Amino acid sequence: MERRAPDDSPATPAPQPFVMPNGAVFWPVAFVVIVLDLVTKAIAAYALVPERIPHPVIGEVVRLTLVYNPGAAFGIHVGVYSRVVFSVLTLAALGILWRLFRGTRPGERQRVLALALVSAGAVGNLIDRVRSPRGVVDFIDIGSATWRWPTFNVADIAVTTGAVLLAVVLWREDREASRVASAGPAAPVAPEEGTPPVLVEHGGTV
Repeated sequence: MERRAPDDSPATPAPQPFVMPNGAVFWPVAFVVIVLDLVTKAIAAYALVPERIPHPVIGEVVRLTLVYNPGAAFGIHVGVYSRVVFSVLTLAALGILWRLFRGTRPGERQRVLALALVSAGAVGNLIDRVRSPRGVVDFIDIGSATWRWPTFNVADIAVTTGAVLLAVVLWREDREASRVASAGPAAPVAPEEGTPPVLVEHGGTV
C-alpha cells in the first residue's frame, strides 16, 4: 500500500464575515434626509404663506407655521453677519464630521448613522442660508397655548437625533477604552520545563 506524504500546503483561511462599507450607510441616509428636508421646506414655503400664521395639525400641540430664521437654532443670531458667520461655522463643522467619518472603522453602524444624520441636517440648513438672505425655512411648531418650542424643520430633527446618538456612541467608546486601560497589559509567566508559555492577566490565567 502506497503511503502518502504529509500535506505541507497552508490551511485554507476561514471565510471572513461580511462587513458593510461605511459609505453604504452614510450616503443613502444623508441623501434621504437632505431630499426630505428640501422637499418639506419647499412645500412649507408654498403652502403656509403668509408667514407666522399657525395652521393647527393636532390642536395647539402641533402646528405648521412658516418662519424664516436668519440665525441658528433657538433664534441665535449675530445681526447682519449671521448668514456668513453661521455658513462658515457649518462648513467647519462639516469638515470635522468628515474626519470623524473617515476615521470610523468598518462595521460601526451607529456611529456612521449618527454622522450621516448630523451632516445631512447641517447641509440642509446650509443650502437655505446660501440660496436666500431670508434664512432657514422653519415650519414645525409644537407646544401649548402658553408655551411654544422654537419652530424647527426636518434638518433640525436630523441634527438633534444624530448629535444625541453620536454622544452616546462616543461615551460608550470612552468607557470601553477606560475599561481596557484599567485591565492593564497581559504579563508573560515563565513556563515550567516542557510546558507551553501561559499568559496571565489581572484576575486569572488565559
